[in-house]
Amino acid sequence: MKESYYISNSCVIKNQKVFKNETLVFESNEADFNAFAKATYKNLQLEYPKFFKMDGLSKLAFLASEFLLSDKNEADNIALLFANKSASLDTDLKHQESIQDKDNFFPSPAIFVYTLANICIGEVSIRHQLKSESAFFCSENYQTEFMLNYTNYLLQNQKADKVLCGWAEFLNDDYQAVFYLIEKQGTKEHTINEIENLFK
Repeated sequence: MKESYYISNSCVIKNQKVFKNETLVFESNEADFNAFAKATYKNLQLEYPKFFKMDGLSKLAFLASEFLLSDKNEADNIALLFANKSASLDTDLKHQESIQDKDNFFPSPAIFVYTLANICIGEVSIRHQLKSESAFFCSENYQTEFMLNYTNYLLQNQKADKVLCGWAEFLNDDYQAVFYLIEKQGTKEHTINEIENLFK
């Protein structure tokens, strides 16, 4: 008999608002993403100084994950499957700016380290001490069916106890995060329709 899986929790961050399980849990009037991210961080009452050194994409993924993994069991084997459209382009452009002027050549290691999109997975993994399966995909839109099948494969083959899936798009202060946690218990079934509803 085929096992059923469920979306146990979700988090959406966009337009200076944070929704958890479709309920508004935080709102800020800060139009600048870094100011909004800092306000969200303070609202969560976190003590994680490394957050302030992250690029925008990593901050976005970190915050969305924080709303879903803050009460996880340390024994949980949680796989991470993230995706977006622009990869690390926002940081790539900042890095390019720092090296294109031959007379003012100051490449920043702090920026360069974030010129891979999957670094945001590393930041979430370090924060929550995860040593699990992970992958970052780039595509024009969120590939709902592919992510559903990949998630089900990981759970069915006991590669993970839970899977955190996320769309984390960040470019030029334009951002959207849609994250959701899949496991064997819950009320909202893990289906293409339910996933697509999170993006509406």
